[in-house]
This record gives sequence, C-alpha cells and structure tokens, in this order.
Amino acid sequence: MVNASDKKVIRELASRWKDLAAQPVMRERKRLWKAVHDLEPERPVILVETSSIDGFVAPEELSCQDPFLRAVEQNLRDNLRHAEELGDDLILEPYFRLGWHLDCSDFGVNVETRPATVAKDEIALGYTFNFPIRSPADVRLLKQRSFQVDRPRTLQRKQLLEDAMGDLLPVRVGNYDPFLAQWGDEGWTGMFFFGLTWQIYRFIGNDGLLYWLYDAPDTIHWLMEYMAQDRERLFEFLEREKLLVPNTDNQMAGPRAYGYVSELPGPEADGRTRLKDLWGWAESQESTVISPDMYKEFFLPYLARLSARFGLVYYGCCEPVHDRLSLIMQAIPNLRSVSVSGWADFRQVAEMLGRRYVYSRKPTPAFISGPNPDWGLVEQDMRKTYAAAKDCCVELLFRDIYTVAKDRPRLARWVAMTRKIFGM
Repeated sequence: MVNASDKKVIRELASRWKDLAAQPVMRERKRLWKAVHDLEPERPVILVETSSIDGFVAPEELSCQDPFLRAVEQNLRDNLRHAEELGDDLILEPYFRLGWHLDCSDFGVNVETRPATVAKDEIALGYTFNFPIRSPADVRLLKQRSFQVDRPRTLQRKQLLEDAMGDLLPVRVGNYDPFLAQWGDEGWTGMFFFGLTWQIYRFIGNDGLLYWLYDAPDTIHWLMEYMAQDRERLFEFLEREKLLVPNTDNQMAGPRAYGYVSELPGPEADGRTRLKDLWGWAESQESTVISPDMYKEFFLPYLARLSARFGLVYYGCCEPVHDRLSLIMQAIPNLRSVSVSGWADFRQVAEMLGRRYVYSRKPTPAFISGPNPDWGLVEQDMRKTYAAAKDCCVELLFRDIYTVAKDRPRLARWVAMTRKIFGM
C-alpha cells in the first residue's frame, strides 16, 4: 500500500515524465540515434551521464518515505531535471522500467570493496579491494555461481508502482539494471556487461594480472575461462527464464549508449527475446598495459566467444583501443560501436572505423569536473574530436563527471558548445 503523500509525489513526477515523453522532439531524437547506429548518420548525437554526478538531485530534494519509492523518485527526478536543463539528445520513453530481482550466489571468496578515506565534504571516488586470490593455487577457492529470479518480489513492486502511477506511466519489467545497487546482480546494460578482467582484477589485483601472465599463464587462462563460463550461465539463465526484453530503446546498450538500431528487434517487438536479438558490451580495461599480442592470446578469444552470442556488440569503456583495434575488428564480426576515450588516438581510430562502425567518443571528464572547469581544454577536446571524426558515425557520450561543484548550468554550456563545434 502506497501512503497518500508518497503517491502524490510519484504521480506528479510521472505526469511530467509523460508530458515530456510525448513531445515530438523525442521521436526525432530516436530517429537520429537509430540513424547513427544504422551507420547512416544525419548528425552526431549527444548524451551526458547525470546519474553519477554528486548532488545532481540532492538527498534533501527527495520527499518519499518508503525506501523503494524514494529510489523511484530519485530516478524520476534525475531524468526530468536532465530533460529540462541540458538540451542534449536524452530520450524519455512513455513507460517506466523495473528490473527483475535476481539473487546471485557469490564466487566462493569474499571480495571486499575498500573506499578511499576522504574528508566529510568530499566524494570518495577512489577504492581498492582485498584481492582474496593471493596465489595461483587459491583459484581452487572459486566456485560456480547460481542464479535465481524472485518473481513474487518483483511483481509485488510492479503492482506497487502501477497503483501509484500506472495510468500515467506504464511499468515494464525486464532484464533492466537495478536502480538500487544492492538489489540483484552488480551489472550494467541489462546484465550484458561482460566484465571478465573487471572481475578478475577484483580477485587477484593488478600485480597478479601482470605477473601471472609470465609466472602462471595457465592460471590466467583458467580464470578467463571461469569468468566466461560464469557470464554464459548468467546469460543463458536470463534467456531460459524468459527474462529478456529488447535493449534497443533508451536502456543502455553500452556505457551510456542507447540501443536504437534497425537491425535488432525494437522495444515493441512481439515474441520471445533471445540473446541474438540484443546488444552486448565487451571491454577489457584492466589489460590495457598488456601488449596487443598478449591481449590476443589471453583475453580476446573469451571476449569474442561471448560476443558471438549477441546480435551487435559495443566494445570498450575508458581504455585506449587504437593499438589493438584491428585485432578486435577481426575477432568480433558483429562489432558495431567502439568507445574512444581520452586515452585513445582520435585520428587513428577514426581512420580505422570510417563509416563502418560507430565512433563512440567519451570526452575527458577531468576538464569539466570540480570547482574550476578548464573551458579551454574542454573546447580543445571537442575540436580535436571534430577534426578527427567529422566524417564518422559519431555519438558523444559524456560520462564519469562525478562532481560539478553544484554548478549544473556548466553541463548545458558544454552541450551548446559541442553543438556549435559540430555544426548542429
């Protein structure tokens, strides 16, 4: 049962969402996103990640008392503020997404996150782990995970939301990312983030990852096979239990990338959704400092194996890819989008991708973050991008900003500046 005050808050926000989602500009933006992903762009598309920005919606702005509805309120307010203030190519669909509640067992070892110690008024962005696998022999401690879906709990929450706002904003249940981190698996993009070296790093640390390539190469292969099988079991579980829905809407189909594309079933598609109908997200940030040849031997085969299960693949996150991009393109024939971070060689990647792939540019967040943004560097970053990639299929995804020192207008300023540079 939803109390009257919480229901009033949720309904007011849902009504605003409904009105914004019905605006003609949303249909136009969908068309533009789809054109980029279809490799027939009319112009670049732009999206800023606001959900990770400290204080974009401050805790004191939230009114709901129920913890679940308070999280829903946070999600609604974040998207509404984004839509009303930034002027980027954000899309609001005329429905609200709710992820299935998944219960996943552990890996057999306790991976502890240890955040950095900071002052009370600072954000703890840095963190490390206890790295429980201390020697190659310790991999015997790892066990096979199991997965379960809690349908009653999920559907109970769906009913709660429908009672509160279902007549305004229908609720869709699927393999969506949980908006409360403690619920379900710690995944992104609807659980289709591969995260192989991401997890192995948490087991053995950077020292283990680098040294064992020489001292215990068979153990690295064992760990990659272990993680690949873990992901395969998860993906197969989601498909077998009929939990999948198309990620070809504004659900993330990569790191903050929308999934609109013509080659895969759309969000209104009828029938059972399969892995082959979806985007997958491959990356290997932790192997960046390892040579392309060793990357090809120890990591790429497992990423390619998982990629083959999906319809289209987004590759990369924050790592540079220019020195191994040709290997990735050969190994993953269904590759569609490639992340181009600030560490990449912009021009080299643009020449390699051409108009055969999406040039998914991640602007450098350090230039705009904190109390004193450097607008000269911010502009230079975008002008270099334009010079390198103006003839490519470009999406501009501004992620990992984390703090703007309560100066939200700088985000809209960046969007306007970028539109001007790219002639939009």
